[in-house]
Amino acid sequence: MKSRAIQHWAVLGFMVVLAAHTATAAASSLEISDLFSSMESADITVNGEGTGSLQLDLIHDGEKIASRNITLDGPGTWAIRWPAIQAEKGSYNCCASLVHNQTKISERCFNFYHGGVEPIRFDVRDFRADSRGMHLAISASDSTVVDIYYMLLDGGKAVYITREQAVPIAGSYSTPIGKDYAWKQILQKGHRYKGRVKIVELNHNQIRAFMNSFQAVDDASISETYQDETGASATVLGNSRVPFVGYLRFILYQDGSLLNITEKKTPVLLAGDDDTVEITWNGTLEPGIYQLRTILMSQDGSVMDLEENVIEAEPLQKVNATDTAEESGLPTGLAALAIFIAAIMRKRR
Repeated sequence: MKSRAIQHWAVLGFMVVLAAHTATAAASSLEISDLFSSMESADITVNGEGTGSLQLDLIHDGEKIASRNITLDGPGTWAIRWPAIQAEKGSYNCCASLVHNQTKISERCFNFYHGGVEPIRFDVRDFRADSRGMHLAISASDSTVVDIYYMLLDGGKAVYITREQAVPIAGSYSTPIGKDYAWKQILQKGHRYKGRVKIVELNHNQIRAFMNSFQAVDDASISETYQDETGASATVLGNSRVPFVGYLRFILYQDGSLLNITEKKTPVLLAGDDDTVEITWNGTLEPGIYQLRTILMSQDGSVMDLEENVIEAEPLQKVNATDTAEESGLPTGLAALAIFIAAIMRKRR
């Protein structure tokens, strides 16, 4: 009996050790694969499987001057912003430690020099991220080639990263080139995101990164209108990766008197999409001068765009088809058709 009990506890002990080893092995599959930092921000990429936590430390002369902690829910890329620091010129390190169950399983450091006199191979003249995408203006003193990484971050974690490779930058600070990158994802209205761009100069391995947060909003505009005695139309263009759901309001006046208000929903639009909405009046307008106000409104009633136009309704010319046919030498049916086409063409003008 004693021998069996010893065997039983030995088996249990082996299973506990095996389970601990399996858990450690699973955790150790996570590792830091990439790290970049400047005095403003840092980004870090973790590969593998499992969970854990990251600690990032900004170090100068052996002293930690800033720290950030990130809870990992698996692999991915995260970006953080360092606090504003009155930084001295010199060498800095950003060191990242990946911890699981209080055990350090991966570590990586990135060294950079702040305030140096190394020539800047390229200059970012402007950067902005918004609900449509990212907008970048970049120039260089001498012709060079860069890789550009575009990142959309939600809660500090990248939900999408893409890279534009071997982008040539002409050597002229006075004429920067513009780069526009549209988000691929549909954004949630009212949610806060971050856009981050990282530019790597290939020949000299110079890296610069910029990041800003934005609140996603829906947006659209009126790109074209048409109006005549029979009705009106407006073409609406989407300007955001938040789906635009709204309506058009057509308001018809004459001599300051309100004659007609017609509202019609627009199709759901994303950035780059457009569609035309058409309406008709209650019959052909009497001859005279009219004013038309076309208003594009969002679902909550906010005015997104507005355009005002004038309609000059002219009296229709009554022409006897038989007399016209006789004068022109055309058969009566063809003359009537010619009159009808001429009337249509006049309206379209």
